[in-house]
Amino acid sequence: MGGLLDSSRWERIQALFHEAAALPPPEQRGFLESACGGDDGLVADVLVLLQEDARGDSLLDQPLAEIAGKILDDGSKPALPFQELGPYRVRRVLGEGGMGVVYLAERQDLGSLVALKLLRDAWLSPARRERFAAEQRTLAQLNHPSIARLYDADSLADGTPYFVMEYVDGLPLTEYCARHESSIERRLQLFRQVCEAVQYAHSNAVIHRDLKPSNILVKPDGTIRLLDFGIAKQIESLDVPAQQTMTGLRLMTPAYAAPEQIRGQRLGIQSDVYSLGVILYELLAGQPPFDLSNLAPAEAETVLLEHEPPRPSARVSHASRQSSSPASVNSASWADLDILCLTAMHKDPERRYRSVEAFIRDVDHYLRGEPLEARPDKVSYRLGKFVRRNRREVTAAAGVVLLVIGLVVFFTLRLTRARDAALAEAARTQRIQRFTMNLFQGGDEAVGPADDLRVVTLVDRGVQEARVLTGDPRTQAELYQTLGSVYLNLGKLDEAGKLLDASLEQRKSLFGADSPEVAESLAALAELRDSQAQYDEAEKLVRRSLDMSKRHLAPNHPEIGKGTALLGKILEDRGKYDAAIAVLQEAAQLQSASDSQSAELTATLTEMANSEFYAGHYDLSETINQRVLAMDRRIYGERHPHVADDLINLGAIQFERGHFAEAERYYRQGLDITQSFYGTDHPATASALTMLGRGLVSEKKLDEAATLLQEALRIQEKVFGKVHPRVAGTLNELGKIAQMRGKYDEAEADLTRTVEIYKSIYAGKHYYIGIALSNLAGVFAEKKDYAQAERLFREALQMYSQTLGPDHQLFGVAHVRLGRVLLHDHRYAEAEVESRVGYDLLNKQATPPENWLQLARTDLAEEYDALRQPEKAVKFRSELAANDAKPPLQKN
Repeated sequence: MGGLLDSSRWERIQALFHEAAALPPPEQRGFLESACGGDDGLVADVLVLLQEDARGDSLLDQPLAEIAGKILDDGSKPALPFQELGPYRVRRVLGEGGMGVVYLAERQDLGSLVALKLLRDAWLSPARRERFAAEQRTLAQLNHPSIARLYDADSLADGTPYFVMEYVDGLPLTEYCARHESSIERRLQLFRQVCEAVQYAHSNAVIHRDLKPSNILVKPDGTIRLLDFGIAKQIESLDVPAQQTMTGLRLMTPAYAAPEQIRGQRLGIQSDVYSLGVILYELLAGQPPFDLSNLAPAEAETVLLEHEPPRPSARVSHASRQSSSPASVNSASWADLDILCLTAMHKDPERRYRSVEAFIRDVDHYLRGEPLEARPDKVSYRLGKFVRRNRREVTAAAGVVLLVIGLVVFFTLRLTRARDAALAEAARTQRIQRFTMNLFQGGDEAVGPADDLRVVTLVDRGVQEARVLTGDPRTQAELYQTLGSVYLNLGKLDEAGKLLDASLEQRKSLFGADSPEVAESLAALAELRDSQAQYDEAEKLVRRSLDMSKRHLAPNHPEIGKGTALLGKILEDRGKYDAAIAVLQEAAQLQSASDSQSAELTATLTEMANSEFYAGHYDLSETINQRVLAMDRRIYGERHPHVADDLINLGAIQFERGHFAEAERYYRQGLDITQSFYGTDHPATASALTMLGRGLVSEKKLDEAATLLQEALRIQEKVFGKVHPRVAGTLNELGKIAQMRGKYDEAEADLTRTVEIYKSIYAGKHYYIGIALSNLAGVFAEKKDYAQAERLFREALQMYSQTLGPDHQLFGVAHVRLGRVLLHDHRYAEAEVESRVGYDLLNKQATPPENWLQLARTDLAEEYDALRQPEKAVKFRSELAANDAKPPLQKN
């Protein structure tokens, strides 16, 4: 770049470009001629940028320094700005992305290759510096095997920011598939990896906003890496006026951008879904849906916003259909592939896949030869769109017709229907009133109402009353549904199932198999199956219910929000926490639109907090739980089961942080409310007893803990049977008590049963299995069976690696415990490796568990003594002493 004059001119060019880009193309030249004050060269420079803006290989996809160089006639080629940067040696330029230059560098001490991204000429635009910093922050929070990882970030001496990330040696997705002549199954498998990475980003509240094949590289081993989060955005920061985001939006690639992105409207996860649809289209058809080459900006925008893309199958030549290319599939398969692409690419965001997870499900359906959940647009939908586009003309024409017809039939039909409806509703109301009054009568009407009625008595009597309403099957079905849900809440699952099944069958007969009423019954059954830990069946039922509701109800109908929240809870109970968080966020948005203080919203937020907790995000979980606690207290008062659940959840967070006394305080408050509401023999009470018992175990209050846990186990086995996750959770704590009392055979039996239950319920894959294996390993360590203990700890770590993020606290705890086993087995070098890994992982936590850190320090000091490395042993003994001397942690 030249001197001050050139930089000032470039700043002026930038400002004028962004102002002109927000105007319709016909008005841009007039605006520039007025704003440039007769400077024809300045007008020409800005028009160059505007013309390039519409092209797929736009100049604006290049870094701003290069744009400025071309506009200001700086023909110099950027040289390497330095040879070394800290431990990194720069080898060559890899490329120039949207906001900086990317260099291939080698970390000299490790010999590993990395990509070093530098914001060159950062003084050109403060907005560029902020976007560059935002990209660093985004990458720092994303930890997924298919997303290029951030390793390091800092600034040069002159303040120029840079960051170091994973170097990906691979080909763009479309080029890789073309070069390898990949089958359609292989292309979909690779595409599914891309979707999983995008879904993970969405679950962390990040929208990519610039998905395209060049940002998706396939490595030689067939794994993919998603790159370039330069204009990614936090979901919560997207709800801003369009003009405030115009700069970022102008950096997207038009051919892959959603219509709402091109218009500068508010974006959502459906915007990334659209881009994924375009990518899949290109993978299948071998070309993008629209050819934008040689089109003026206004023409390109018209094509993208108003033209419907042709079916991918129509873009594939006859010759390629006969070859080994992906086009060589039958017509039925192409029909499904067309639906996959065109559903994702629908111009109306509400008509696209609701989430990337929904897109993945249909890809899986295709690969398994199953029917797709998406369906092509029906005539009714297209007719509705036509009516909305031509509302005045249709309304006028329809008004004339309806006026003539209406005058003829108005009085006859209206009076008849009103009379019949009023009579039917009056009779129905009378039946409901009589039903309610009968509930509160005693066994003998002559002696008046009973004064000792219990809830279960009322519900049992209600069932008897409902069974005689055979003359009004609609009312009977509603009562069966309501009473079945009450039985579910009372923990009487068999009785609940009978009533809910009866309600479903009656509603199918009354309203048809595909109706909102049947959808409601399916959701109630899904909730029951979830309580019974029949998670496969529960998820199938709730998805059927949601699909049915979406076909028949308005998008903002409360039943859709309720069903979406139930799906999120079931995914949470299955251990699919990332997917659950994304679905629950969608449910919360639906429910917030109608009432920000509703009971349904607080329940959804509670499940979201639970999912964040199980995913190891304790700080975020605590923030949500505190919000929910305040909302529940406003809605229900101080002594309600929802308030009790909030308190118990906050106790669980304190427990994981090692604040056991604080956890006990929360647990006792929650148990007191739960017990007073439900009584002493209810599954909710059993769950609260288990949580308090778990906290007391960690405080070594074993006698009280054992009493509480045995009572909880009795209730849970009575309600749920012998094989249920709640039963396993209580057995886990009883096994720990037996171990602490030296009753190792009893502990082994309890914990072995815990492992078997979890493996049975979760099909052999859930991090609960890892916890149970780790605890069972601890028993063998106490018995000095170090070989068995080591095997179980390593099995637990393998389970964690399949179900948790690599930085989860449970990894650190398991490594520390494995290190202790190896230490006691006098395998000091191996022990040091495990203890150090565990120590480092625990130290990285936002709120490190001090009890496990102290244990790791103790073991490391002993291991370094044995390895004759006294200087390292001294370091950890110093940390031990410093932490022992600290005052007790302040409680929140």
